[in-house]
Amino acid sequence: MIGMIVNGVARDLEMPGETRLVDALRDRLGLTGTKVGCDAGDCGACSVLIDGEQACACLVPVGQCDGARIETIEGIAVTEAGRELASRFHEHGAAQCGICTPGMLMAGTELLRQNPAPSEAEVEEALGGVLCRCTGYRRIIDAVRGVRAEVGDGAVGQRLPRVDGRARVEGAERYAADLAPADALWLRAIRSPHAHARFRLGDMTAFLAGHPGIRAVLSAKDVPDRNGYGIYPHIKDQPVFADGRVLYRGDPVCAVVGARAAVEALRFDALPISWDVLEALDDPEDALAAEPLHAACPGNVLTTGLVRAGDAEGAWGECAHVAQGEWRTSFVEHAYIEPEAGFARRIGDRIEVWSSTQAPGMDREEVAGVLGVDLARVRIIPSACGGGFGGKLDAGIQPMLAVAAWVLDHPVRAVWTRGESMAASTKRHPARIEARAGCDADGRLVVLDFDGIYDTGAYASWGPTVAGRVPVHATGPYRVPHVRARARAVHTHQPPSGAFRGFGVPQAAIAQEMLWDRLADACGLDRLEFRIRNALVAGDTTATGQVLAHSAGQRVCLEALRPAWDELRAQAAARNVPGGVLRHGVGVAGMWYGIGNTGMSNPSEMRVVLGTDGRLTFFNGAVDIGQGSSTILAQIVAETLGLPVAALGHVNGDTASTLDAGKTSASRQTFVSGRAAQAAAADLREKILRGSNARLGWDGALTLDGMPFRPAARIEGHGRFDPPTVPLDENGQGIPYATYGFAAQLCALSVDVKLGTVKLERFVAAHDVGRAINPTLVEGQIHGGIAQGIGLALMEEYIPGRTENLHDYLIPSFGDVPPIECILIEEREPLGPFGAKGVGEPALVATAPAILSAIRDATGAELHRVPALPHRVLEALKATGRW
Repeated sequence: MIGMIVNGVARDLEMPGETRLVDALRDRLGLTGTKVGCDAGDCGACSVLIDGEQACACLVPVGQCDGARIETIEGIAVTEAGRELASRFHEHGAAQCGICTPGMLMAGTELLRQNPAPSEAEVEEALGGVLCRCTGYRRIIDAVRGVRAEVGDGAVGQRLPRVDGRARVEGAERYAADLAPADALWLRAIRSPHAHARFRLGDMTAFLAGHPGIRAVLSAKDVPDRNGYGIYPHIKDQPVFADGRVLYRGDPVCAVVGARAAVEALRFDALPISWDVLEALDDPEDALAAEPLHAACPGNVLTTGLVRAGDAEGAWGECAHVAQGEWRTSFVEHAYIEPEAGFARRIGDRIEVWSSTQAPGMDREEVAGVLGVDLARVRIIPSACGGGFGGKLDAGIQPMLAVAAWVLDHPVRAVWTRGESMAASTKRHPARIEARAGCDADGRLVVLDFDGIYDTGAYASWGPTVAGRVPVHATGPYRVPHVRARARAVHTHQPPSGAFRGFGVPQAAIAQEMLWDRLADACGLDRLEFRIRNALVAGDTTATGQVLAHSAGQRVCLEALRPAWDELRAQAAARNVPGGVLRHGVGVAGMWYGIGNTGMSNPSEMRVVLGTDGRLTFFNGAVDIGQGSSTILAQIVAETLGLPVAALGHVNGDTASTLDAGKTSASRQTFVSGRAAQAAAADLREKILRGSNARLGWDGALTLDGMPFRPAARIEGHGRFDPPTVPLDENGQGIPYATYGFAAQLCALSVDVKLGTVKLERFVAAHDVGRAINPTLVEGQIHGGIAQGIGLALMEEYIPGRTENLHDYLIPSFGDVPPIECILIEEREPLGPFGAKGVGEPALVATAPAILSAIRDATGAELHRVPALPHRVLEALKATGRW
């Protein structure tokens, strides 16, 4: 018996002393505000206070807590100091997906009790053990320090705090691992330790007889219908369970289902599985000449994207200067702090799946196909999503849970471990890019030749989207009359590469922006001026033949950087002492990003309903993964109706109640779903007013000209929007996107030429967002995107089998993200809701090239392999002959 005081209440727990405190809190006491992100003390999401001191509950056995005073987020949230700190997080937008927020608040509480007025450095030190993948940390620092936040009233353009934010800062939000039926069985996927092998499953009847806590071992033969899922209607190549052959380390061969204790105690080698290890392809160039992994992909080329414009072969004679090079990027892990989790249950001839997802509509289709049932018999209920960034677009956990619950006719739940999540989930595509570009004597771009090989891994995932999007964006946001751009997605026995904030464009931006720096130098032009001279503006024609009729703010973004550019360059020059170890530099990069799907249908549908009680409900199928779409769309609906946001009730994501809003990816929800939400609200308003001039109002229910309005039957407003695009032809000509986001970022940094280390000092980011529906949320996306771009540039490199935890795989923490200045450019997009576009992916694309540009400015060294780890920086410095 272990006695503790938990949130001021005496608790006696009869359990083994080695039980982890986090399990006691979550499973025995129901205090799920304490989150589990890594089970290793690396992420800090499970931080609690033990006798007033911060600790990771995943590392502390309850036997050490006998007689201790334990405080969790649930206890802190009801105190005056806790409510004040939570309110500051809420107002600053310091909680995005919210999965790390309880840990941040616990660490912040300990600090503020000791030091009510901490410095920025003191906040960084005190909270440095808690990782965040969304916010970029700057707003968290402001919230803890008590910096005043600007808060608006909810109208479009105002800084309304998140409509779903309170639960996240109070520990009350429910994520996928926080809720399941009490009698749910536990599922554990058994995954291949080999990148390529054949395998045989032995006598499972004998195995089950020897393991009474195990209910079943499910394999490919148990899948009721199609043993395959995928993103595209014609490609369902990823099996729920591999059938005799695995294609990457992490491929699931079966799943053990039973009592949790028995499942978790099971040793991998206790299962009767025999392996025949085969040669594995880990190099995409070798794969081009090897036997195909999939018969439908000769030469292992999944797909090829191509854009041709002008005369890319014959235009080189017009060039006064030419630059060329090769670049390589690595696998990058999404590293969302919430691993995959969820539960499924069968209800008669229907299946329900609760999970963390970015695409409930797509999950529904995949589950239906795997089970062989009609779509109407599948319900997907999205939990709060603790980070996604593209990694939760693929239906990795949902089909497996659905099969188990369907076959066993019993609720089944699962929570991937951190190592399993990192081994099994998709990654950012590693890229190998060769590119050459030329300009005339005046510095105007003439021609670009771009060729990229993108390692798409064992299965297709989003490989076709990446290969199709990259050539369109290969020129960057610049006028280039002659273009040949090709990208190939190539299969290897590596983890599947999928969607990750940018769909391959960040890799391409590194190559193009480094070429522009070289050409600017060759012309004797300032690097910013070179970009301004070549920037796309309204009326220009892109390499796909699309005329940008409006909302093309690239030149405006670049011009907005001039004051900071001049200031920071002067500072860098003054600080560069001859012979000094620290070399200071400033880099700049531009970016454009097509909003939504590439040249294909991309619809969203929304409903707004007025009930007979006079209350309004917004049925919103767009999943908010931390970017703030629930708030943005609510602001759009409220503005259209002429009512406060508080007038709206919300039903989000549940496929049984909401229409398909499409996936949360490609920076599309504000633009596409926002326009659909605007149309739904306008439709409802028209139906209520029916041409009258009455004024809508709100006093707890709807009023017309100040009088209560209670319709005899509910009134529904419906909206649908599908951006107008034209599919690309064989030469990549067409209209791939209805609108584009534009941006320019500059970075100031220092390089230690003895150690090869890089210290970031400041970012300035100018983004054309069309219209900032909510500036706080827009800036939050820019901060978070820059933080992920820092990781791409300087530290993140996933190596299968070696960096499958958050200790060996490093993501930026508090000390890695410098001050960020956001400049919001509003070049209104006529198609967008109130002129808005999107910013989720544009926030990241320019960051890594700006950092590499600054390293080159500081030292003359060019990095051709990222991340720019110290040993690579030292190699590049040595290659200059100067250091």
